[in-house]
Amino acid sequence: MEIEKYDVVRLTETFPVIKELIQLTETCWMNPNKQSFQLHKQKMPLTEQDVKDAESRLDRFAPYLQNVFPETKETKGIIESPLIAIPTMKSRLESRFSQQIEGELLLKCDHDLPISGSIKARGGIYEILKYAEDLAIKHNMLSFEDDYRKFDSEKFRLFFQQYTIAVGSTGNLGLSIGIISAKLGFQVTAHMSADAKQWKKDLLRSKGVTVIEYTDDYSKAVEEGRKQSSLDPMCYFVDDENSKHLFLGYAVSAIRLKKQLAAMKVKVDKNHPLFVYLPCGVGGGPGGVAFGLKLMYGDDVRCFFAEPTHAPCMLLGLATNLHDKISVQDIGLDNITEADGLAVGRPSGFVGQVIGPVLEGSYTISDDEMHRLLAELADSEGIELEPSALAGMMGPVMTNRKLSRQTLEHATHIVWATGGSMVPLAIKKEYYEKGKLALRR
Repeated sequence: MEIEKYDVVRLTETFPVIKELIQLTETCWMNPNKQSFQLHKQKMPLTEQDVKDAESRLDRFAPYLQNVFPETKETKGIIESPLIAIPTMKSRLESRFSQQIEGELLLKCDHDLPISGSIKARGGIYEILKYAEDLAIKHNMLSFEDDYRKFDSEKFRLFFQQYTIAVGSTGNLGLSIGIISAKLGFQVTAHMSADAKQWKKDLLRSKGVTVIEYTDDYSKAVEEGRKQSSLDPMCYFVDDENSKHLFLGYAVSAIRLKKQLAAMKVKVDKNHPLFVYLPCGVGGGPGGVAFGLKLMYGDDVRCFFAEPTHAPCMLLGLATNLHDKISVQDIGLDNITEADGLAVGRPSGFVGQVIGPVLEGSYTISDDEMHRLLAELADSEGIELEPSALAGMMGPVMTNRKLSRQTLEHATHIVWATGGSMVPLAIKKEYYEKGKLALRR
């Protein structure tokens, strides 16, 4: 149905959840139009073969990555993170919210991903590797059978120096794109929104990346980056809002997660559902992971997106079915949050339409609650994350409020920890102290 972009009264009457978003109330929206994955996947523009091709590409580049990033030697050049149980944190959640959480609680530690320390090390690095491979093959410098360690040579760096990579980012995507692109030899420009943390901009500049700062939010940084890049035929723009390559890089994680769950003897089937909680900004990272998980487990996995109360762009787009035709500013929200990676006012229309029909739901969480959970996780498990990475931690609490005990009795919950290991110690301390203060309120 057609709805006037700024007709907030009509929006609220048609979609009652909008009232809760406007009031900044923490809310959980369950998707009323959820479809069977088997039914929906016929309409999807991407397939399981696309994900397998992406996995193969990452495997081809593994020797190169091991060569140039010593932190990947232990995993032989594979960019992957641990999956761990967090029983003490589960007890903390049960105690503070006075409710039993059915099933086991696990943490997917993407904050510990090598190279750039966040989930963006998956999609961002993958897209640049694909672009580098495409260029090298096009110019007869490479075949798929070659040893990809040849990318670590002056010949290749001088070749890539002719090209520029550009990206619009609130922080972590810019880090992943900047680090891998500079290592390969590309010129790099990162268009950073006002929400981007200073230390992330400083780190990029230390890698030789040109950082252009904006006083506006993420959408403006992407818009300007896209516009400037279009004027240069030697510039490749990483489009976080629409990129299928980013999406596929994230989706590969599901193939590996399935192996991790099998190694932990975690059963996933109709009677043992898997619940996964994914912090969401524009939607590429959580959308790609959810897509991969759906390919692995179908309707036995239930994926939720988690967003700040001040920036619930994906929930707004999905609930209204307007996707990228509506922004949080259209309903009077300011899109200002400590969770910089989630500070996005307008969602990806591509992601919303691809994964929205099979998403279980989406919920919002306040900045104060993210800080409280940050301090609780540090105290209970000794794990330090950045605020945005804690958005998923409310998931088991939210679903236990919404779903029956019978549904959850044999469930496994995975909270996706999206970033934090590269945060400077002084800022980690600041985050922690904010969390302790919020817990006392």
